[in-house]
Amino acid sequence: MKILLLNSEYPPIGGGAGNASANIARLLVKMGNEVLLLTSHFDDFARDEICDGVRIVRVSALRRKMDRSSALEQISFIFAASFRTLGLARQFKPDVTLAFFGLPSGAAALFIKWFYRIPYVVSLRGGDVPGFRPYDFRMYHKMAAPFLRVIWHNASAVVANSKGLHNLASAFDSTIEIPIIPNGVDLKKFSISERDWSLPRILSVGRVVYQKGFDLAMRALADLKDLEWQWSIAGDGPQMSVLQAKVKEHGLQNRIHFLGWLTADQLKEQYAAANMFLFPSRHEGMPNAVLEAMASGLPVVATHIAGSEELVVDGETGRLVPPEDANALRESLRPFLVDAQMREQMGRAARQRVESSFSWNRVAEQYESILEKAIK
Repeated sequence: MKILLLNSEYPPIGGGAGNASANIARLLVKMGNEVLLLTSHFDDFARDEICDGVRIVRVSALRRKMDRSSALEQISFIFAASFRTLGLARQFKPDVTLAFFGLPSGAAALFIKWFYRIPYVVSLRGGDVPGFRPYDFRMYHKMAAPFLRVIWHNASAVVANSKGLHNLASAFDSTIEIPIIPNGVDLKKFSISERDWSLPRILSVGRVVYQKGFDLAMRALADLKDLEWQWSIAGDGPQMSVLQAKVKEHGLQNRIHFLGWLTADQLKEQYAAANMFLFPSRHEGMPNAVLEAMASGLPVVATHIAGSEELVVDGETGRLVPPEDANALRESLRPFLVDAQMREQMGRAARQRVESSFSWNRVAEQYESILEKAIK
C-alpha cells in the first residue's frame, strides 16, 4: 500500500501529533507499506530526505515557532501542501491519504481527492475538533465548522485518539461513525531506569500555555512549601513570563526550574532524572507526555480530562483530580511528596500499563487496517 501522510508538524516541529505521525509512518514502512510524509519546512531542515524508511518532503509554509503555529500559518500550509501534492501525487501515485488534523491537512487531502479520486482518512488530534479548548479556539471553530463538515463527510474514515475527543466530535456531527485509535509510546526509547526515589523530583512537559494548567499546579505547590520537592517544567510558550513572575511572587525560585524547549534526547534524560510526573492540563486529546512518563516508570498526577483519564488508573498508576481545582491537586500531591515507596510502586504499575495497551506497533496496525478499508 502506498500512503501519503499529511501533517504540518514533524519532529522536532510541533508536539504530540508530530510525534504520533512520525512513529506511525515509521512502523507502516516496517509493515511493508511505502510512505511519503508531507510537512512544513522550517529553518535549515532538508527539503526532501529519507528517515526510518519514510520519504519526508517539506513545503514552504509560514512557520515562526517550532512548538506552535497560528491560524494564518495553518492556512498557508493548506495552500502549500495542496499545490505540492498535485505533482507528488502524479509521481508517487498513493493509494490513500492519511491526514493528521481535520484542518489544515484534511483540507489538502480533500483537494487531492477532488483531483485524483484518492480516498483519505482524517486523524483528529484535538484543536481541530469544535468544543476543544473553547477559551482559545471558539472563534476559529465557529468559522471552520462548515469546512470541517465537508472534510469529514468526504473522508473514508474519521478517527479520534481518545474517548473524550470522540465525544466532542460526535457532539459536533453525530452522523459520522468515529472509531478510536489511541496514541502509543516507544517502549524501547523510554524505559525504567534505576533512580533515587528519596527527594521528590517532579517533572512536567508541555507547551507553556493556559491549556496546560501550570498556573494551577503552581498554586497547589505553593501551599506545600513545608515539604521537600523540586519541580522542573520542560517546554516553552507565551505564558512563560507570567509563570516566572508567579514563581517570584510565591518565593519558589529555588524550587521551580524552567528547562525551556528540549530535544528528544534531552527530554528522555529528564524523564530518567525525575521520580514523579505532574500533568495539570485543562484539555487534551491523548497526551504523549503522559504516555512517555508512564513508559519511563513515573507515577502520574493528572487532571481528570479526556486522554489522561484513559491512561492514568486512579490509585494504581497515579492520581486523577478534578480540573481547575488547585486545592484538590494540592491534597493529591501531598501523599506523593512524603511516600517514596508509593511513588516507586505506582511508577512500576504505570510502565506495566503502557506495555500492555499502548505500544506504537499496536497503533500502527489499527491505522493500517483502517487505511486498507478506505481503498476497497
